[in-house]
Amino acid sequence: MKSLYPIVLVALLLVASVNNTTAQNSDLKKQIDQLAETLESDIIQWRRHFHQYPELSNREFNTSKKIAEHLQAMGIEVHTGIAHTGVVGILKGGKPGPVVALRADIDGLPVKERADLPFASKELSSYQGQEVNVMHACGHDTHIAMLLGAASILSTIKDQIPGTVKFIFQPAEEGAPQGEEGGAKLMVKEGVLDNPKVEVIFGLHINSQTTAGHIKYRPGGTMASSDSYSILVKGSQTHGAYPWEGIDPIVTSAQIITGLQTIVSRQLPLIQNSAVISVGSIHGGVRNNIIPEEVKLVGTIRALDTEMQDMMHEKITHTATKIAESMGATAEVTINRGYPVTYNDPALTAQMIPSLVEAAGKDRVHLRSPVMGAEDFSFYAQKVPGFFFFLGGAPVNTDPGENAPHHTPDFFIDESGFTVGSRALCYLTLDYMNSKQ
Repeated sequence: MKSLYPIVLVALLLVASVNNTTAQNSDLKKQIDQLAETLESDIIQWRRHFHQYPELSNREFNTSKKIAEHLQAMGIEVHTGIAHTGVVGILKGGKPGPVVALRADIDGLPVKERADLPFASKELSSYQGQEVNVMHACGHDTHIAMLLGAASILSTIKDQIPGTVKFIFQPAEEGAPQGEEGGAKLMVKEGVLDNPKVEVIFGLHINSQTTAGHIKYRPGGTMASSDSYSILVKGSQTHGAYPWEGIDPIVTSAQIITGLQTIVSRQLPLIQNSAVISVGSIHGGVRNNIIPEEVKLVGTIRALDTEMQDMMHEKITHTATKIAESMGATAEVTINRGYPVTYNDPALTAQMIPSLVEAAGKDRVHLRSPVMGAEDFSFYAQKVPGFFFFLGGAPVNTDPGENAPHHTPDFFIDESGFTVGSRALCYLTLDYMNSKQ
């Protein structure tokens, strides 16, 4: 019988190696915690600067310049001008390992701020030919600040990082101006996930109706796809007193609108996932006594499942054209694909939940319901496994449901949870990299 000594020795060495790695990782996280606490005032000041001086999509010139300056001061390799105004920082760790991307969006919205803050926005800009106020009414200023915080922490401990971190500061998440490309789709098109090639990507979004410092997540479809559609209903114009002498596109449109609502309620497998079809505007006619020749309907399509998304496209076209045909009219349906489903890779999500628990605390990490809003983080997650989660920004000891929602003038974020966000991004990065060693 051969001696078991070599096998036992190897096993003991492996156990010792694992224990040593675990101890090193624990010490590194203590260092991250200390750095995050030290940086808290800086993160808040960064956020307040970006909040006070917001810029609209594809116009984030000063925002990008400031981000690049901060990254350069941290000793991080900086690339600018990606997808117009995007900034990418690359931090090479002291040890070989995978490339992990962390993403923040940087654009503001055409909203006039009502919050009484010393750093409230007074900025004006042009949007679709009109002068508008500009506000960070979706919290992108907080995303910038927290990612800069993570960049500062990771750059301080870069010699101990087993891999490369790519910091993506992305413009135009809210949508590029009419006639322009932009956002995550353009960043992917321009190769932001290559050179070095990204293995996984993480992102967070502040949420004004979740308590500050708490984290919510969902595996699989977590935010909806967002497609737009238009239906041009053509009839035959006639006098309003003699409708039988024409074909009424208004009545036809009314039937089509009713028919569209039965697609979700009666033709989709709703036990599989949620979906929405909404009509946003109707245009047709100029006088009370003229039945017009045509009517145009426009709306939005939302889905949490790509198969259901494709199914809705088919059924919208079928429903509109066949109802129009039954009434002697015609319907021309145009569907434009927008943002895909924001899909959290289930295996990656399961792997990274312990990192969030460690960063925020066991009682502060929660499974959430899906969101019918959309996010262009989805374009990255189509190319590489992604994990997108939500960080609370509602004031502690208040009812978060009473806090103003996103995209509104009264939108407000409690700043006490920012270190949790920066720490979570660092923990996710290191834990993923260590899992590949």
